[in-house]
Amino acid sequence: MEKKQLVVLGLSASPGTGSAYALIMKEIDGNRRLPIIIGAFEAQAIALEMEGVEPPRPMTHDLLKKILDTFDEQLTEVYINDLKDGTFFAKLIFEYSSIEIDARPSDAIALAVRCNVPIYVNSEILDETGIIPQDEQTEQAPYTAQPFQEKPEPYKQPKAKKSRLEMLNEDLDKAIKDENYELAAKIRDEIKNLLESS
Repeated sequence: MEKKQLVVLGLSASPGTGSAYALIMKEIDGNRRLPIIIGAFEAQAIALEMEGVEPPRPMTHDLLKKILDTFDEQLTEVYINDLKDGTFFAKLIFEYSSIEIDARPSDAIALAVRCNVPIYVNSEILDETGIIPQDEQTEQAPYTAQPFQEKPEPYKQPKAKKSRLEMLNEDLDKAIKDENYELAAKIRDEIKNLLESS
């Protein structure tokens, strides 16, 4: 069973699903994207860690990382191993004990970004659900996460809209750092509309 490594590209609101978000993953050695619908809590947990924002109190995934550190257990990788009836399944794989724990992909990825470990997907799942962007100019998510090992190719915005997009991204970063999530959601939607119209 072949594995493909992914990096977190970003998050965006998922239309028609209420408070759900689409977590966009990108394969390192290709152009395919893997969108996974996740809840608002998990989206916030991933976004805060990737933006380097420390919440006033530890979140659940921070607690899990502290427990792992305390017991000197090393998370080696997160593996999205199965897809059944439209639901993704993942495993947390540990180094020393050879333990594999079943987890929701959203929780597993929130922990992966905290532990700085690679994320893999079963290549058959990526073949079945992977998406290749039609227009490379609209591929950037509202913010771009730092990959774990390799960087995706830098995003190049057309000059006509670059300054507006940069200003919106700066405003988004500031709103997240200030924990003003309502404003951050509005800015994120504005960025999405700007990218879709380019």
